[in-house]
Amino acid sequence: MSMNRSLIVPTSNPTLEQALQDALQRRAAVSGGFGELELLALRLGKMQNTMRPHLHAPQLLVFAADHGIAVDGIAEPQTPPTSTVVRQLLEGSLPLPALARLQGLQFTVVDAGLADRLLPHDHLLMRKIAHGTRNARVGAAMSLDQTHAAIRAGMEIGDSLAGNAVACSALGVGSHESAALVLSRLSQIPVRDFLFNGASTRPERLAHLMVVAQGAQGRHLEVADPVEVLAAFGGFEIAMMVGVMLVAAGKRHLIVVDGIGACAALRVACSIAESVADYCLFSRSHAHRGLDQALALFQASAMLELGLDTLDGTGAALAWPLIRSATALLEHAGEEATA
Repeated sequence: MSMNRSLIVPTSNPTLEQALQDALQRRAAVSGGFGELELLALRLGKMQNTMRPHLHAPQLLVFAADHGIAVDGIAEPQTPPTSTVVRQLLEGSLPLPALARLQGLQFTVVDAGLADRLLPHDHLLMRKIAHGTRNARVGAAMSLDQTHAAIRAGMEIGDSLAGNAVACSALGVGSHESAALVLSRLSQIPVRDFLFNGASTRPERLAHLMVVAQGAQGRHLEVADPVEVLAAFGGFEIAMMVGVMLVAAGKRHLIVVDGIGACAALRVACSIAESVADYCLFSRSHAHRGLDQALALFQASAMLELGLDTLDGTGAALAWPLIRSATALLEHAGEEATA
């Protein structure tokens, strides 16, 4: 991991930032101000270290995996198996692939650790580490070897992607709870803050989630190293996103973080190389209060607040036109500048 730490540089560049601000002010004097879109353009220019940021061949990756902690009955009764949702995505019977296609995003589901075997598909990347993690309440969800293997797999995926922008999201029964456990331990914030969803969370369901989560926390009470925390609580999809984010930031590529699973991955990635967060924008596909807490860890807010309640990744697809529009503000803003 030390190599990636050395390759990921902060986006801070006062000279470039001033030049970008001047260019945006000149444009505003002619066409009016664009508010937060200008701040987005500024960030994109700093990410690419240029006055004229350009995004091409954007990728939308949904990392899917199953979690052993799900055997403790943490899912709502109507929740379909992870593999069923993945098949629906691949068949195009859910909106996300169509939205991605409409916005020019290359859509891929990554099998990071599904319990079931899936048939090959053009939009399915099979990188299964194991058929689901173990139950974190009983033992480590992943071995350290599996965790490192998943991170390496993510790095290989990131290195092979076309384009210079990637959106990361997670899918899996138990993924939210595993991400909540990782974030809670690494931030020292009560896990309840990541699990509680206001009035929509039935008291008996919250009580059961807390019993399971606290049991997992107690099992791994002394674990503090970020990668070991990830191994303790899972899961494979979070670990693979860590690898993708490290590589993307090392290439100065844009990373769109969608959902609490992706936030957990970013928190681990930042423990390896703090500057990874400089290359991230945030979207959201549902209004869960735990995601509010996760975003607050990065002093971030989602680009769009549409009241969605759907699969992670949907918010990233819908936010993509905003990102493209931000680059358009700088298309003719001045000559390219570099550090």
